[in-house]
This record gives sequence, C-alpha cells and structure tokens, in this order.
Amino acid sequence: MTPDLPPGIQVTEASVAHAGEVLTPDALAFVADLHRSLDPRRRDLLGARTERQAEFDAGKLPGFLPETAHVRDDPGWRVAAAPADLDDRRVEITGPAEPKMMINALNSGARVFMADFEDALAPTWENVVTGQWAVSEAVRRRLTFQSDEKAYTLQPTTATLVIRPRGWHLDETHVLVDGSPISASLFDFGLAVFHNAREQLDRGSGPYFYLPKLESHLEARLWSDVFIAAQEALGIPRGSVRATVLIETILAAFEMDEILWELREHAAGLNAGRWDYIFSLIKKFHTRADMILPDRAQVTMAVPFMRAYQQLLVRTCHARGAHAIGGMSAFIPNRREPEVTENALARVREDKQREAGDGSDGTWVAHPDLVPVAAEVFDQVLGDRPNQKDRLRDDVRVSPGELLDARVEGGRLTESGVATNVSVALQYLASWLGGNGAAAINNLMEDAATAEISRSQLWQWRVHGVTLDEGRPMTDELYAGVRDAELDRLRALAPDYRWTDAAALLDDLVLRDEFAEFLTLAAYPMLDR
Repeated sequence: MTPDLPPGIQVTEASVAHAGEVLTPDALAFVADLHRSLDPRRRDLLGARTERQAEFDAGKLPGFLPETAHVRDDPGWRVAAAPADLDDRRVEITGPAEPKMMINALNSGARVFMADFEDALAPTWENVVTGQWAVSEAVRRRLTFQSDEKAYTLQPTTATLVIRPRGWHLDETHVLVDGSPISASLFDFGLAVFHNAREQLDRGSGPYFYLPKLESHLEARLWSDVFIAAQEALGIPRGSVRATVLIETILAAFEMDEILWELREHAAGLNAGRWDYIFSLIKKFHTRADMILPDRAQVTMAVPFMRAYQQLLVRTCHARGAHAIGGMSAFIPNRREPEVTENALARVREDKQREAGDGSDGTWVAHPDLVPVAAEVFDQVLGDRPNQKDRLRDDVRVSPGELLDARVEGGRLTESGVATNVSVALQYLASWLGGNGAAAINNLMEDAATAEISRSQLWQWRVHGVTLDEGRPMTDELYAGVRDAELDRLRALAPDYRWTDAAALLDDLVLRDEFAEFLTLAAYPMLDR
C-alpha cells in the first residue's frame, strides 16, 4: 500500500485482512485532513484536563459553570428533531465491532445496536480494520460470518446502527500523519463516515454515533466542528451526522445542558454511562478520603450520587427535546444455572423499571437474551409511543452537593471485594491483551470501564490505607498476596492466557505512586507483543 499513500501518511503495521478496502488513499487523505485541522485543539483540550485535575488534587470541587448559566437558564432552545429510525430507542444493545457479534446484535430485536470501537474492543490493528470493514458490510446488508457450526446472516429487519469511536485521549499508532500518531477518535469516526455516510442516507438512515468520555462542553464543541468539517468535505447535508453523548464522567454531569447546546444540530441525546461514571468519580477525586467508595457491587444506581445524576440527565434531555438513555445491564444469562439467571433477571427488571419510571426513553443491554426483558419493561411504560420526552421532570432539582455525594449507606470495604477486584482486573487485562475487549467474567460482560473500577479501587484503598471490615489494612503486601493466589488459580484454569503480562500491568496500575489516568493508555503498547 505504501506507494499509493497520500503525502505525509504512513501505515506502520503490515497489511491485515480488508486493509485494501478500508485504508484506501482517499479515505486516508480524508482522515488526515481532519487530523491536521483539528488535532491541535484536541491536544489543547487534553492539556486542559490535566490542569483541571491538578485543581482537584489541590482540593477544589466542580460545580455548574457560572460563565454558561445563560445556556442553562434559557428555556427556549431545543436540539434537532430525531431522525425516524432513531426516535424509538427503547432497547439498545452494545458490543464490539466484530462480525459475529454485530450480526447477532443487529438481529437481536433491539431498536438500536452500538458497534463499539472503544471500551469493548481491544484495538489491535486487525480488530480496528476488520471492525471498519464489518460496519461497511453491515450498512450494505452484506455482512456474513461462518463458524464451524453455523452460518450467520442479517435478517430483513435489523437494529439501527450506531458507532462508538475511541475517546479523545487515545491515539492510533498504526497510522502516522506528518510523523505523529493520528487521533484514534478522528480515525474511527473519519473512516466510518467516509465509507458509509452517503450509503446510509440513501438507505433512509444516517451516520449515527455515540461519543465517549467527554469532560466538558468544549470537547463537545470540537466534535461539532468535526461533524461540520466532515459533512462539508463529503457534500452531505449539515445535520446528517447525529451523536448521542455518553455522560460517563463526573465533570460532564455538570455540563449536560452545555454539551447538548454545542451539539444541538447534531445531538441525538445523552446516555447514563454508569460504569465509567463510577470510575470517573474515583479518578477525579482520588486524593480525597471522603470520596472512597465501598466494594464495587454496593455502588448501585440507587446510591445518592448515581441517583442524582440519572434523574438530572432525564430532566436535562427532556427539557431540550433530546433522548435520555439509561445505563448498561451487563448480566449474561447462564442457561446451565437457571436459578442464578432467574435471580439476575429479576435484578435487571428492577433496574429497568427504575429507569423507565424516572422517564428514560430507553436502556442498554449487553446480551440478546436481555432484550425481551428490557423491552417488556419499556413497552409497559411507552406503549405505542416512541419515547416519553414529553415527560419534562420539572420536579427534579439537583445541587452540586448531590452530584458529589459519594456516601453509600451500609457500604463495606472487604477482603472479598479486594479479591473480586483483583480477579476481574487480571481476567480482563489478560483478555484485552489477547485481543478480546468484551470478556464474560462471573456471568457479567466486563469491558474496560468495569476493569477501570476494579484497578482504581485497589489503588484508592491502598494509597489511603483503608482498614477492611475483617480488620486488616489494605497494604501492598495484602494486595500482592491476593494477586499471587488469584494468579495461581487462573493459570490452572487457562494456562495459555497472558497472565504474566496482565499481572505486571495490574501491579503498575495499583502500586505506582501517581494515579494512572486510563488503563488502556498503559496497556496499548503491550497489545501487539
């Protein structure tokens, strides 16, 4: 491919399957143009994240921005009306942009499928390129997959396709523009929109996206400018691109109105990204002893800071005519353990009833078997209506203190919680390093966000020297003993996994003095080894 590449572009990895179809000269020139014009702002915004983190480390707490009060206080503006195939979103299923997963998800009966290039996809070069090819094939309804036992094809009616590119903090090191790695966000978005936007519009749909890990309305403004530049370059109508923003950072929760305002001609709604949101609270306030969370299983959507954020999200979205989408149910039904499955389904149903009762217009699941459960709950609330955006929730009033209320009534920090965090983190990191970013662990679909909670809690508890319920302090030695025992157990179960690399990576994340911003930044250089 090298002789045909546009000037200033290098592909550093050997060619993989479908590279010729995905990495065409015109497509690479398109993403390079986006990168050259917009990446300097991305880097400035990442620098602003670092500066703001230093303020939090020094004791400052976030609040609603006084300089954008006029946006929040103006009752007159609304986001653009939803496209027809993105108006009923009562059940959305998510999963990595992999051919078999995509076919099963598109056929699942869910209204929307989010094909993920971020937390659920380990970004090996092969995975990234194959994922882009699979998206293009799915848009054109040609996607198939053949296993040893079965042929997978798309049904006549499928879910509406939405793509999640990687976050602003990530680079794609396999493509260099003028000697530097390209922004992974611009690469993932750019290839998807270049190859598919016009085809999607011709088929009565459009280029729809989920935006991850935003921390401010200025980051949303950058995405808006990306969309405008891409639409102009491709000659498609302005407003064709639609984006749902994952509110999965504590800082974005204070700027939900402003984020919708910045994206208003492209906005499709907000989503309560619960797992990353928990991780974000730990990360942003890791120096504070009053923000220490108990065992992960006890941090539910019913605890104060999670409850406040979910309700504020619904109020904000409906005031602006946007969809409010609930969070992920990560449970995976186990047909060999019907009693376990029955109990878990009851908890899933309760969670979805809470979301629908709060006014959410839809929700997320991670497994096709959960689609009927979630659909039943939302069908009872919505009936024939596509959403409940007319329910304005003017009764909701949320203060900064409520968004930051990390108390968990009866919360406990236990040795069992330490062991669970160590086990989940080791298993997920080994899976991710092996190229699988969506790992089934203990009947849950774990992705990078849940692994982030596990490793960040271990760091937080160790650094603050918390005393566990059993009476022992959380120390380096206690962590090491639990890690070694768990490694022995896991090696016996799956000797071919990259346990040594996973353990070394987890040790670095847990035992370093400074809190690591994202585990994927530390793990990415190890991915292709």
